[in-house]
Amino acid sequence: MKKTYKIDVDCANCANLMEEAAKATPGVADAVVSFMTLKMKVTFEEGADEAAVMADVLANCKKAEPDCEIYL
Repeated sequence: MKKTYKIDVDCANCANLMEEAAKATPGVADAVVSFMTLKMKVTFEEGADEAAVMADVLANCKKAEPDCEIYL
């Protein structure tokens, strides 16, 4: 399943850090972050609990870029 989330991030480099953090999260098959549109597209692994995975994605993104936000 693929889902798009609105994000808040300050710069393109920060968006790249968020993308890398999201991709490294268990349950995420792929993630793409666009600084220009301020959106994150996440493809979940088969059978993944979307809400739990996104909570982990947010936590991992906050470790990489503390000022970022994902609107779940």
